[in-house]
Parts: sequence; structure tokens; C-alpha cells
Amino acid sequence: MPDATRATHADPAVERLWTGATVITFVRTIASFTLCLVGLWQEELTWLVVGLGVYWIGDMADGAYARLRDCETRIGGVIDMLCDRLNCAAFYLCFAALEHEMILPVAVYLFEFLVIDFFLSLAFLAWPIRSPNYFYEIDQRIYTWNWSKPAKAVNSSLFAVLLLVTGWWELGLVIAIGLVVLKCVSLRWLLQLGLPVPERAAQPTG
Repeated sequence: MPDATRATHADPAVERLWTGATVITFVRTIASFTLCLVGLWQEELTWLVVGLGVYWIGDMADGAYARLRDCETRIGGVIDMLCDRLNCAAFYLCFAALEHEMILPVAVYLFEFLVIDFFLSLAFLAWPIRSPNYFYEIDQRIYTWNWSKPAKAVNSSLFAVLLLVTGWWELGLVIAIGLVVLKCVSLRWLLQLGLPVPERAAQPTG
């Protein structure tokens, strides 16, 4: 009978930096970052939206490729998180620079995504799973509110679409504060769960 955890648990033997998925991650990161800078330089929102689209499509593509080709690694997962935050910060900071009324909701959102959510996402490293996408093996509640597909959509794409389509900074601020509260509750659950500490390696004798 096949091991049900094989697809979700990390394998030290296959951990490496360069995979097809990480190449996609680096390419989409550079492309999206460049497009956002062009948008800021040209003071043209269209470039920012294109950069955001490249980030989203690339983020879906690298994850899909990693699962399809079975090259999903913990190294790749951490790199993906870092690059997500670079692309996210580039878009929102450039957006706020062009649309000054969005500064407050963007500031609150970036605090949530770059600090609290990043800590939550890195917590998967305390367990032998490949990425936060498999955190349901550790805690279903934390997974559902943070890394299930609906949770990811609310935390990333829907917030940006809301700001771009409506232009209502007040509503954006309310949602950003709501996300902060949700992430703080998730953080409390995580701390109650506890982060395993690896055993200290035995010291060589002699």
C-alpha cells in the first residue's frame, strides 16, 4: 500500500535550489518587479496591473509545475514566499505612490502580509512537510484560514482587485484590518500548538 504522506512530506535527498519551479519563480519575480517599476516611472497604473498579473500567473505556474513534475521542495517553498512578498510590496508601494489615498489600507495590508503572514507561512519548516499547502496534516483549522484556496484568494488577489475596481480606500482599510485580526488569531492558534524544536545533535566524542 503506498505511503499517503510521501507526496506531502519533505525528502532531504531531493532538496536543491535549482528546479524548473524555482526558475519560473525567479523569472516571474524579475518580470513583475520590473513592470511595477516601469509603472511607477511612467506614472501609469496599467503597467502595475500587468505586473500584478504576471506575479499571479507566475505564482500559480511555479506551484503547478512543482506538483506536476514532483520537484516541490522546502527550499523552493521558502524562495516562493520571499519572491511573493517582493512582488507584492513592489505592486502595493508603487500603487500607493500613484494613488495617495490608498496609503493607509496598503500600509496595514503590507504589515499583515509581510510580517504576520510571513511568520505563519515559515512555521511549516518546524514540521517535515514540503510547504504550507500541506499544513492540514498539522492543524486543519490554521490551514483552512490561511492556505486553503479560498483563504489564499482573499488574502492576495481579492484585496488588490477590490482596491483597483472600487477605489474605496475606506473599505480597503476595513478589510485590511480584518485580515490583520484573522492572522493574529491564526498566530495565537499556532503558538498554542507550539513549534517543535529539533533535538540537539549529539556531540562527537573523543
